[in-house]
Amino acid sequence: MSEKIGQHEGGAVLELKGLSKSFGGLHAVQDVDLKIFPGDRKAIIGPNGAGKTTLFNVVTGVLPATSGQVLLFGEDITGWQCHRRTALGMARTFQITSLFPKLTVLDNVLLAIKGLRRTKFVMWRPLSSYRDVYEKARRLLESAGYWNRRDVEVRNLSHGEQRQVEVILGLASDPRILLLDEPAAGLASGESQEMTEFLRRLDPELAILLIEHDMDVVFDFADHISVLHFGEVVEEGTTERIRRSEKVQEIYLGTG
Repeated sequence: MSEKIGQHEGGAVLELKGLSKSFGGLHAVQDVDLKIFPGDRKAIIGPNGAGKTTLFNVVTGVLPATSGQVLLFGEDITGWQCHRRTALGMARTFQITSLFPKLTVLDNVLLAIKGLRRTKFVMWRPLSSYRDVYEKARRLLESAGYWNRRDVEVRNLSHGEQRQVEVILGLASDPRILLLDEPAAGLASGESQEMTEFLRRLDPELAILLIEHDMDVVFDFADHISVLHFGEVVEEGTTERIRRSEKVQEIYLGTG
């Protein structure tokens, strides 16, 4: 869709209005309000069971909302399926690695790009022969600093590198907003720092919303943080405000 470009400049990329999700009597997400603009680097934190992944699932269309609205570039997409949200400019990565380990980095990216297109590909025709797809894969890998690793099989990359490649796959649909579901999950401290530096190199106009348990990544990357507790936003503000918040230290960091 062409709606991604042009007329949305200056407005909110993503807006949540009173977004809620219940499972029977369990209120997993309650009345969440959030606005994200181009270039924003925002994070959602909270203890296990706070409702972070459920919130992402509702925002991306994996789960239907119980009430409230999801607006993408001002358009109400609350009832839309995932693929329509992707076409309008939303992309998401997942906690669990979803790469093809025996394929090269380049082939993984080529498949991600090809999977978003309506044209079918012929099994006996090499992926590299699809020139426009190949050139787009090259641009993605070059911008992420991975072009020189293109022929490496994914299984031979470190876990941290595999997580970075997953982010590159998330960029295959040319999103205007990228939702990252714990990109540092399972990473050692050094790899987490590398992930933070990798994310900083992404397009500065790309809006990024992440949920993450690694507080070093959150504090080093995000400029605004929302704290989710039992499905509700109980605190939000700048990184420094959240870092100093006694409420956050009590409910999230286990102090107090």
